Amino acid sequence: MPTSTINPSPALSIGPLALDVPVILAPMAGITNTAFRRLCREYGAGLYVSEMITARALVERTPETMRLITHHPSETVRSIQLYGVDPDTIAESVRILVGEDRADHIDLNFGCPVPKVTRKGGGAALPWKATLFERIVSAAVTAAGDVPLTVKMRKGIDEDHLTYLDAGAAAEQAGVASIALHGRTASQHYSGQADWDAIARLKQHVTSVPVLGNGDIWSAEDALRMMAETGCDGVVVGRGCLGRPWLFGDLAAAFSGSDTRFRPGLSEVAAAFRRHAELLSEFFESEERGCRDVRKHVAWYFKGYPVGGGLRTQLATVESLDQLDELLAGLDHSQPYPGDGAEGPRGRAGHPKRTALPEGWLDSRELAEDERCGLTEGEGDTSGG
Repeated sequence: MPTSTINPSPALSIGPLALDVPVILAPMAGITNTAFRRLCREYGAGLYVSEMITARALVERTPETMRLITHHPSETVRSIQLYGVDPDTIAESVRILVGEDRADHIDLNFGCPVPKVTRKGGGAALPWKATLFERIVSAAVTAAGDVPLTVKMRKGIDEDHLTYLDAGAAAEQAGVASIALHGRTASQHYSGQADWDAIARLKQHVTSVPVLGNGDIWSAEDALRMMAETGCDGVVVGRGCLGRPWLFGDLAAAFSGSDTRFRPGLSEVAAAFRRHAELLSEFFESEERGCRDVRKHVAWYFKGYPVGGGLRTQLATVESLDQLDELLAGLDHSQPYPGDGAEGPRGRAGHPKRTALPEGWLDSRELAEDERCGLTEGEGDTSGG
């Protein structure tokens, strides 16, 4: 059996971008905004990707989209993920990002399993239409020019309709800078175990660009094990960092050959939570909105720690930073790191379910003319993957 050790400081380059560690923050809707990216960066290194941006909204320059693609000055590598279903719209959105110097790295999302996207043929459903997938990726690569363009995808729609090997080969041929694979199908959502064997197969199939693995990385040890078992060139971390921005510090240590790990006591967790709320308030330019947004992070930060239900409820309804400070002061700051209770899976896994698709979508891998008309409706403001 492979061991969960690798050589220190494995090199990973995505086009001209040389990463200090082979770690990428996965885009997550409502999570990976500038505030969370800044917080993660304070703990460790990596490539930190934005929330997903819809290509159509970017071309139309909606105010919220233009705000979301604005990076903080401290973000020296500006990474944006795009979602779209039309090659021309995708290409135009990429030209905007590159021509206006708004991004140093662009990723395309082909992993979203959300029904309102897949039922319109978008997200994880799109690679089934092989020619459309190839057109989108090729158009984006051409529009990106010298800016590295990457793709993130799933195994396929379900186990009977896998697309990742064909899509990986097509993306490689189109000239992408790397390919990330979440080892689940769309029908799995986040349930069950990620198929790391599929990541290994893609790595063997794609030989000229880096292949990155995603799925079930809850600790630095998981990342080392994935790379050892699959041979992948780097890891993409999603739900594992929810409420644990210091995971990126653990990953940086692990990839440098160190066994040092961040094991925060309750006082340190409270400080990180407070910092997150502060950064969100700055990001939204509203303390009230920032505090409202941090509420969803309460269960993730305090998982396994002795924080009573009443106090958790109060934290989940906090309205100001002053109120938050009062509540956090009520914690027992002497409580140490609780061990396994604070580790492991987090975020909703859901249950396997049949993927919502346009009628007749699986009948052919080519896009019919009548299917083409409804595709742009799939460009909803939704992320995932």
